[in-house]
Amino acid sequence: MDPVIGLDIAKGESQVQAFLERKKPYKKNFKFTHNLLGLHEFYRFYQEVEQVSGLSPAVIFESTGHYHEPVLQFLESHEVTYYLINPVVSYEAKKTNLRKVKTDAIDAYHLCELYYKEDLETFQKKTMRTMNLRNLTRQHGALTGTYVQIKLQFQTILDQVFPEYHGVFGSLYSKISLKTLLQYPTSYDVKNAKQEELATKMHKLGAKRSYSWFLNKARELKDAAKRNPFKQSKYHSHLVSLRMYVELLLQYQRHLSKLEEEIDALARTFEEYELIRSIPGIGGKIAATIISEMGEIDRFSHPKKLVAYAGIDPSVHESGKFKATINRITKRGSSRFRQALYTAVQCGLTNNRNAKLKAFYDQKREEGKPHKVAVIACANKLIHWIHAMLKRKESFVEQ
Repeated sequence: MDPVIGLDIAKGESQVQAFLERKKPYKKNFKFTHNLLGLHEFYRFYQEVEQVSGLSPAVIFESTGHYHEPVLQFLESHEVTYYLINPVVSYEAKKTNLRKVKTDAIDAYHLCELYYKEDLETFQKKTMRTMNLRNLTRQHGALTGTYVQIKLQFQTILDQVFPEYHGVFGSLYSKISLKTLLQYPTSYDVKNAKQEELATKMHKLGAKRSYSWFLNKARELKDAAKRNPFKQSKYHSHLVSLRMYVELLLQYQRHLSKLEEEIDALARTFEEYELIRSIPGIGGKIAATIISEMGEIDRFSHPKKLVAYAGIDPSVHESGKFKATINRITKRGSSRFRQALYTAVQCGLTNNRNAKLKAFYDQKREEGKPHKVAVIACANKLIHWIHAMLKRKESFVEQ
């Protein structure tokens, strides 16, 4: 016998179907809740299957966001062998059925059938340290996305209130620039203030610069106020929104700065961090994202497996004498991993930071490949370098 238990996991509950061997279901399916009572009910059923078959059954289920975490932790605490399946794999397996019927019971049944059809490997969970780093990098990515949207909305309001303010400071979103705008949100506030008063206020907000520098900025700010084309009556209704966006921007900058410190501190505890950072063009944030999304390198025995995990392996379509000439990448792996690699390639190509990667990119372009195809080829090459470096525990050497 080769017993298996399939779980179709949903929010707060799971559907159970057991097989003693291929095409031999055991009892009717049932549901259990993801609390202690429900999990112990499932474990009693697990022990029953084990007693009937004489072997410890494996448990197979899909990765469903965070809903499967209570079940996964329970199985690990009881040292139960389990297979965590990519939903893409199980979905393709279900398509072999002619009848288009989908229920939780049928999904659990199909998972058991998948166990006998596929040559599966037991799931290797990422370490808690890696999971914590992944959570931090994903939080940073989510906050950065929101921060960019707030910046765009802020610029829309500023263009209607004080458009000439854009050219005063080197960076519109620097702390001194935003804090000054919070004190003087309109050109009329700037006009009514004396140049020395503006310089003194700005100097208190950001005292790292000399007073003469702030005096010069105060003069530029007064000139910008004189060039403002909008009348005061035009933008009274926008002042509340402008102040709100400035406060939000400052708040997001504080949160992002704190997150970056935490990411850097945690990432430095990984041996792989400095190895990956030795590649020109890869900074701390990208290196931390690659480590957190990739996990332990021992999970990938060959670099092509890591390429497939990133989803940048080419799709292949052949039938008889026909061979498709336009093959896109599969995009079936980690999208965040893929995005980090794409960014790493772009940073390496900028200003010829990574000469070795730039030479490979130029070679692909000379072969007639479009820009994006060449960049993906560089990402593929980058993965092979990372795999070799981490396996050998060697830093990047640019010949």
